[in-house]
Amino acid sequence: MHQRREETADGMPLGPGERSAALALVRQAVEALVLEGRRMEPPEGHPLSPRRCAAFVTLSIGGRLRGCIGLLEPAGSLDQTLVHCAIAAAAEDRRFPPVSARELPGLRCEISILSPLRPAPPIEEIEVGRHGVLLQARGRQGLLLPQVPVEQGWDRGTYLENLCRKAGLPREALKWPDSRLWVFTAEVFAGEAP
Repeated sequence: MHQRREETADGMPLGPGERSAALALVRQAVEALVLEGRRMEPPEGHPLSPRRCAAFVTLSIGGRLRGCIGLLEPAGSLDQTLVHCAIAAAAEDRRFPPVSARELPGLRCEISILSPLRPAPPIEEIEVGRHGVLLQARGRQGLLLPQVPVEQGWDRGTYLENLCRKAGLPREALKWPDSRLWVFTAEVFAGEAP
């Protein structure tokens, strides 16, 4: 699996122990919700509690998306942000019904820890597989994580076209004077069912 170590919001990539703790926390949050109907809180003194980072949690089964929710601003500490995103990805992604107990054994969890947003460079300098993109225009916005175009086999043009589509905007929205295009990088890692 492709794993990039990129700058996180606090400037330090997660170590192997922190990655394991993050994946375990996401799985525990999903299982508590699905099996017990409980929205768990991170345990006191969790290893990720000192960090403050924006993050996304992506759930998939058999290579098919099952839910993806994230926050561009941290919801407190990183452990709190991950629990929030895990619960939302499992139950609040409007594209899918809530995750069921029978799906848990095959559920794959992927975490994307985001760098701060920065204004996009010229479009020809946006790197597929490195840059995530956020488009804001006329009260709408769309975001695609940096791993999405790689997984879909998109070139830069197709990537940006799909960004506009996700925002519900035409392709020419990238050229509107009131449009804002942002880029970010992400530290991406995943884990299978235990």
